Amino acid sequence: MAATSGRSHLYPNVLNRENGTKTINGENDNEARMDLLRNVVIDHHRNNVKQRHKSGDLTPNDAGPIDGSVNKSAVPWYKKDFTENSLEDDVNKSQNSWSAADQQLAQDVSSTAVLTSRVGEEIEDLEITEIDRGNWSGRFDFLMSLLGYSVGLGNVWRFPYLAYSNGGGAFLFPFIIMFILLGFPLMFLELSFGQFAALGPAAIFDRICPLLNGIGHAMVCVSCMVAFYYTVIIGWAFLYMFKSFASELPWERCHKDWASERCYSHKDAADCTATNGSVYYLQNCFNKTEVERLNISSLAHNKSDRAPPAQDYFERDILGVTESIEDIGGLQWQIVLCLLLTWTLTFLSLSKGVKSVGKVVYFTALFPYVVLTILFFRGVTLDGAKDGIIYYLTPNFDKLIVAETWVKAAVQIFFALSPAWGGLITLSSYNKFHNNCFKDSLIVGVGNVCTSIYAGFVIFSIVGYLAKELETPINTVVDEGPGLAFIVFPDVVTRLPVPPLWSFLFFFMLITLGMGSEFALLETVMTAVQDTYPPLRQKKVFVVLGGGMYVLQLMDTYSASFAVFIMAILECVIIGWIYGADRFLRDIETMIGQRSKFWHYFFIFFWKFLTPATLIFLLLFNLVDYKRMSYKKKPYPVWAELLGWFMTFIPVLVIICMGIWRFYRSPKEKTFVMKLKKMLHDTPKWGPASKIPRSDSSLDIEGGKSRIVTNPGFTTTGNETRI
Repeated sequence: MAATSGRSHLYPNVLNRENGTKTINGENDNEARMDLLRNVVIDHHRNNVKQRHKSGDLTPNDAGPIDGSVNKSAVPWYKKDFTENSLEDDVNKSQNSWSAADQQLAQDVSSTAVLTSRVGEEIEDLEITEIDRGNWSGRFDFLMSLLGYSVGLGNVWRFPYLAYSNGGGAFLFPFIIMFILLGFPLMFLELSFGQFAALGPAAIFDRICPLLNGIGHAMVCVSCMVAFYYTVIIGWAFLYMFKSFASELPWERCHKDWASERCYSHKDAADCTATNGSVYYLQNCFNKTEVERLNISSLAHNKSDRAPPAQDYFERDILGVTESIEDIGGLQWQIVLCLLLTWTLTFLSLSKGVKSVGKVVYFTALFPYVVLTILFFRGVTLDGAKDGIIYYLTPNFDKLIVAETWVKAAVQIFFALSPAWGGLITLSSYNKFHNNCFKDSLIVGVGNVCTSIYAGFVIFSIVGYLAKELETPINTVVDEGPGLAFIVFPDVVTRLPVPPLWSFLFFFMLITLGMGSEFALLETVMTAVQDTYPPLRQKKVFVVLGGGMYVLQLMDTYSASFAVFIMAILECVIIGWIYGADRFLRDIETMIGQRSKFWHYFFIFFWKFLTPATLIFLLLFNLVDYKRMSYKKKPYPVWAELLGWFMTFIPVLVIICMGIWRFYRSPKEKTFVMKLKKMLHDTPKWGPASKIPRSDSSLDIEGGKSRIVTNPGFTTTGNETRI
């Protein structure tokens, strides 16, 4: 099939240069590219002429009639016979008369590796393959990255706290129910969404729903804020890990440099009471005579006023916690150096793209399970571990009738799987087109739930031991958030054999958990920058190179709370109602193959009704049940609360402002309603990452009948695809 000037259309199959293919539909490579370029440029020129006529910028005589026919008295260069010259020569000849956009179009077409047009229609709005974004080296690279992203610090400290404070074993029931209602449907939606278009959140929403294109940028804002304070926690873990390289851990005893009056060292107490009649009180060892003379025996046995050395060490030495957020305090040079180390390691892992991250996450995703298993077998052998596990598993069914229990279970699922943060879309956008993202969602989703439950056994066995050692109730031992990771566990390891070893293993596990999530959070930001400015993909190294407890608590509470619920609701609206859940499921089937009717009905029902309804309930309940923040029972000042709410509404403002701006800048339509309708629907640029023929409701071929088009590049259901 030689290229001739008389044919107006060419419909090539996939050209795969990596496999050495040198022909398109049997044509010589150079001829086919010249033929395709000619037709693309002609149609591109016709479209420009039509648009300029509509806007009144030129008359029909300026560039030929509106119907696209050519004035024979002045045949432009792009209507000449291309077979007489090479493609490169013709492009060079046209550079002076061509617009910059036309030159870029020709350059892209001449170097494109995958090009497929639709049968029976003009090559309008042709999307040219951009610079290679990169792909995961293998399927397990993606699975490990996804596992490292979803299984994080929240599984270790947040889930156990929520369990024992919300019904113990009974909490598992709403936790699993919320996974079915929210976690799995949203996770599968985002993984298939990113994989289908091979775009990060900043670019993908602009194509499927231009009016709400700000959702992707809002997700990037959330990921960016979370990544910054997440780095602080990783920095703390690094510092503790380095402090573990000692014969005796610095928080095993009360040191005068940082210890408060309440500091109580069980090690000093054991050394003191080894002498008959001696009593350890206020960091001093009183002999039998002094105890009787000062009458301090009853005071020394009052355990309610004790603080473990690990608590004073963390708050007074590591952080230098002040009286309130109004006094931020100075820089802690040790933490600054550990933060620098964290950012350096993150940069080195991300600078080479997802291929390098895919190798690092094999360690960061799997190593925490090794440590958890070691801690589990050590924990269940401790005295008192049985009491802790029984407390963990004993259900308090009264909590199931309290709405707050269900809300906290849903929030935990949201923090565990991280939908609407942009990370799931980003990671899946680097998948191969026919990767089974449905299976990935099941594996990682169920694995995340099981990891949380497993971590509960590990933690409560140790907490039961600690409660027996301190002779205090179990529900007063564990604290939420950083208190568990940096106070309770450091105190526990001082009571185990070879404390430095256990301390090193635990904090190294925290580092790997945190880094796994950090990679995905920052990759979301990097992908957004590169999808918005594609040339930067070749300069990723330079793109990547580009607090205290009160601040951390503030950001943790507000940076990813209400806004995340709003973005998840809007995602369901876009996919379920605007684009169409059934239509999106058919898109998914082009990637993973045909599925059953029940499979279709399940996700249609959840994406359109059940999941968004649950999210709306959670959002409203959180607003109604809102309480002012506090740390150590000290409420935050009003200005800090306002700052927190400002962080909450940054993503919401991004969505609103970008939607208004995009609506204002869009081409003029006849009426406001027509313009709004157009802005709510997908653009011609929306489509699969793999350029395969696909169903198009606006395409009319031979009276609406479909055709069969051979396409060797699409192999999921064979080598034939209906369009």
